[in-house]
Amino acid sequence: LEDQDCPRLTVVLVLATLIAAFGSSFQYGYNVSVVNSPSQFMQQFYNTTYMERYHSPMEENVLTLLWSLSVSMFPLGGFFGSLMVAPLANKLGRKGTLLFNNIFSIVPAIMMGVSEIAKSYEIIIVARFIVGICAGLSSTVVPMYLGEIAPKNLRGALCIVPELFITFGILCAQVLGIRNILGNSTGWTLLLGLTGIPAAIQLLLLPFFPESPRYMLIQNGDEKKRLRGWDDVDSELLEMRQEDQSEKAEGHLSVFSLLSQRSLRWQLISIVVMNMGQQLSGVNAIYYYADIIYGSAGVRESDIQYVTVGTGAVNVFMSVTAVFIVEASGRRLLLLCGFGICCGACVLLTVALNLQETVTWMPYVSIASVIIYVIGHAIGPSPIPYVVATEMFRQTARPAAFMVAGSVHWLSNFVVGLIFPFLEVSLGPYSFIIFAVICLVTLIYIWLVVPETKKKTFLEVFQMFAKRNKVELNLGDGDLPLKELKESPQDAQKATPF
Repeated sequence: LEDQDCPRLTVVLVLATLIAAFGSSFQYGYNVSVVNSPSQFMQQFYNTTYMERYHSPMEENVLTLLWSLSVSMFPLGGFFGSLMVAPLANKLGRKGTLLFNNIFSIVPAIMMGVSEIAKSYEIIIVARFIVGICAGLSSTVVPMYLGEIAPKNLRGALCIVPELFITFGILCAQVLGIRNILGNSTGWTLLLGLTGIPAAIQLLLLPFFPESPRYMLIQNGDEKKRLRGWDDVDSELLEMRQEDQSEKAEGHLSVFSLLSQRSLRWQLISIVVMNMGQQLSGVNAIYYYADIIYGSAGVRESDIQYVTVGTGAVNVFMSVTAVFIVEASGRRLLLLCGFGICCGACVLLTVALNLQETVTWMPYVSIASVIIYVIGHAIGPSPIPYVVATEMFRQTARPAAFMVAGSVHWLSNFVVGLIFPFLEVSLGPYSFIIFAVICLVTLIYIWLVVPETKKKTFLEVFQMFAKRNKVELNLGDGDLPLKELKESPQDAQKATPF
């Protein structure tokens, strides 16, 4: 007999995970990186189009502004997408939101694909904003969906799969963006338009897979879902019922009521700190600086693109590693190690960048620092915050919590993209000291506040925070402890395996 405490992976669970992550999370990573390689050809297109319209060359500051908009519209769209999470996830369900979200990928993919034919750079800027909305929704709804369909002993691993596909998306964009493939004057529109293919695949396949059973049972009262592949799911059903009963005592939470709930105060602070730490830790700045660092180490300009692909491959490998070790090592240890490694790498990179003109071998230390940073971020700060956010909140509070987490994530991403060029000009390599301090502060907070949540039910995690929040867990009037809850005969007949 299968041990109920250690449910196994089923074909349905694996396929639902892969289709959700590939159709949504992959696009997030792909669109983060896709404009880097063809940037010079896209800017040439901007300039040529302007010349044809106005019969004069585009001023340098106008071109810089238009290119900045093309890049920054993506995280800005992500921010607005994150604001749509709670209403859509509650109205359409988790799977329904992912299916609806494909509109925000397929439409901009077509827009970017025809932008050169239409001779309009405005189409690209608008499309980047729309595909940012897609990323903002998918970055929060996919972990929420996978966290709710996964048994507790597999939840950490499955919730890291979206981050794995984000890094895989980045790597694919880097590979396809090589000059000899699509990163050239004739292939860049196709490169941008390919983002619609994963969305089309998800739109075709995901309808055949189940909605989140927690959403169906707790928010819709429907238990008739198949996901596990075996009949003996009583313990999971009972745990969901108790979660449902405990939530009825508080009522469903909007974002505004979430912010005022004393019982969720430290959970909310924790996801804000972790998401700010994730984005303000300098990961985007490291990637921005990478080409300069590789060039200073003697890598030929034509070969830098291949080294960048190698760095992306390291990122994917470490994300795969995190999937397999998260249930053994736990969430807290990976967060602490990840932020600690990133902090040390930022300090080492600052020293190396300052000494590389005087010490001949120091540029290689700079390259090593970048790789060490990528490893550290890939095992902790990148994948774990959304895993922990899924486990910190119960069913009806989760969409609002993810809306807050996503808003902080994308707003921090936007701020870094906006201010880092100014930091780089004013502070140079010393700007990485700021990122080191942020990593250290986040590490200290996690050490003091965030508990280990692996293999815990959502109610058990809630109980762990109850003491810090100075509240008692209310399971509702007349409720019994989980072990004393019994099914009625009607429930037993109704509860088909999900």
